[in-house]
Amino acid sequence: MAAVGDNTSSVAEKFKHLSIENKTGFGAAENDQINILSNNSLPLQEVYKLALNFYKEKEGKAVHLSYEDKLQLVAFSQQVSHGPLSEAVSKLPPLGALDVVGRDRRLAWQKLGNLDADQARRGFVELLYRRCPLFNAYTEAHRCEKEEQERLIEEERKRRLLEEEERKKLEAEEKLKREQLEKEELIKQQIKQALNQQTYEQFRNYAEQQFPGDPEKQGTLIKQLQEQHYIQYMQQLQAVHRDEEIILKGTDNEVNANEEKTQTTEQSSDDLNNGSPPALSSLSETLVPANMWTRSDIQAFKQAVSQAEGDGVVRVGHGETVTVRVPTHKDGSRIFWEFATDHYDIGFGVYFEFGTPTSSEVSVHVSESDDEDGEDLDDLDDEDGLTAQDLEAGSLPISALAKPLLTEVVPVYRRDCQNEVYAGSHQYPAEGVYLLKFDNSYSLWRSKTLYYRVYYSQ
Repeated sequence: MAAVGDNTSSVAEKFKHLSIENKTGFGAAENDQINILSNNSLPLQEVYKLALNFYKEKEGKAVHLSYEDKLQLVAFSQQVSHGPLSEAVSKLPPLGALDVVGRDRRLAWQKLGNLDADQARRGFVELLYRRCPLFNAYTEAHRCEKEEQERLIEEERKRRLLEEEERKKLEAEEKLKREQLEKEELIKQQIKQALNQQTYEQFRNYAEQQFPGDPEKQGTLIKQLQEQHYIQYMQQLQAVHRDEEIILKGTDNEVNANEEKTQTTEQSSDDLNNGSPPALSSLSETLVPANMWTRSDIQAFKQAVSQAEGDGVVRVGHGETVTVRVPTHKDGSRIFWEFATDHYDIGFGVYFEFGTPTSSEVSVHVSESDDEDGEDLDDLDDEDGLTAQDLEAGSLPISALAKPLLTEVVPVYRRDCQNEVYAGSHQYPAEGVYLLKFDNSYSLWRSKTLYYRVYYSQ
């Protein structure tokens, strides 16, 4: 007992001079090697908890301390938990007559006097550090683990911040795109409304003459005429706008599409506000090039077409042209075609007729020559009452709208489809009808057997 008392008698005096603010702690002035707090940058309370857990887990295994050191560590932990013994003794249970260890512990605790909690924590850590160097490696591993966790948390925070910024950026772009589309659609509807107000009576009178006593067919015809009028109007305005640019800029014909669309939209709004049809040039539908390719499985293709239902096999007489009319499908966005012949080549081309289809059925038309089809491709003559200079006239003869607006997609050329299957596809430019031309007008003696197949996809 005397040994214990002697060993602990100077503890309070030893720790009285320690500064609570000194993070190097543990009597750094006396023991320069004790710098565990400054090395690992951990708070004192966290280091104390690590030391306490380390002692409880490793004592008797990796840590072997003397009886006096154990008494001292218990005294420090009691001082941290309950304060000085003089203040906590009334709350403690009495010791038994034979409880030697308990008396030694309280005596060591009593020797700490009024040592405050932070000094007791430092004392506990210092003693464990001096008696067990392994504790330094233990705290270093904990510090590295903590820094790694903090690094991962910071990386996750930055990643989420970047994702949030990217999401907001995409939302802003989508919103701007929607607003632009809504603005263009509004301008388009305003254009149509202005044009329809000018031509409605004319179209209504014509529809009544074509379908007397049938309001449903009259309404359908009026809508078709209005749609064709709008498309023709926009395409001719585009031509006028292009001519004006050539005059103003000379040979410089390259125009930025986005700038042209913005300028056109602003001009259209001004014209509508002034009560006149707008001068837009870029809202009309633009045809993209068709895709064309060939396949070598011609026999298998002709056999499959022959066995399928429908009019997939057609005889094209000498001097004749067969036109297959394929309406656009409401659930589709692209047309596909495939064809081949027996023994001889044939001319092939594709045209697109703008306007709402009157039927969803594919039909085949035979003509002696292609002259009447070519007429549809010509520009409107002056006798039809509509020229590039008449765009603001506010009226359009029905004869000019009776002919659907045709645009060439694939020019007619002779194809060696007797040797391989010719195939192709094209993106829908708008509602309308595709005209697949199979031209045998150049042949004076030979008829051709045509195998073809058309379908759509989304």
